[in-house]
Amino acid sequence: MQLKDTYKSISCVSEGLFRDNGSRFIAKAYPVETEERIKEILSSVRKEYHDARHHCYAYRLGLHGEVYRSSDDGEPSGSAGRPILGQIDSFGLSDVLVVVIRYFGGIKLGIPGLIRAYKTSTSDALSSASVVEKIAGKWYRIGFSYEQLPAVMKTVKDMDLPQRSQDFGTDCNMEVRVRLGMQDDFFEKIEKSVIFINEI
Repeated sequence: MQLKDTYKSISCVSEGLFRDNGSRFIAKAYPVETEERIKEILSSVRKEYHDARHHCYAYRLGLHGEVYRSSDDGEPSGSAGRPILGQIDSFGLSDVLVVVIRYFGGIKLGIPGLIRAYKTSTSDALSSASVVEKIAGKWYRIGFSYEQLPAVMKTVKDMDLPQRSQDFGTDCNMEVRVRLGMQDDFFEKIEKSVIFINEI
């Protein structure tokens, strides 16, 4: 049985909006792959919407969505971050960050009202997002002798592996990305040709 190595994400930024009793909830969904990128986006959103009352968010990363976090950013506990994360999960997505910016309208909405607002605005943003299938994989650096170059390049071509950072000198090395479901096959084909193989 082949390992499941595909999952759903979004291809570009999308936006949603919900209004209730004068409060505006602007939801922005971003495709992301690292927590570093998430920090950059959150910092930029806080600057752009510096006059908003709250910047609540949730994200999920990775093939199995094992890396995740949610933040209520000053809203009552569980009224913002969790509903946002719940929508990411109900859409079956990963590698996604959703930030909901709230402009307070002067009337308190209560916890049920807040949950509905954060859930609905997130759903609106994700409904208009372009969903894509992503393939989980890992990058490897492989080293091999010049004599083995034809054999290595044949494997890379036959398996259609993305490449980067090639260096063909006396000894050769290159970086290739292998999808998770093809790793065993890759190791079997490449092991006789390489001097070393390191995950990066």
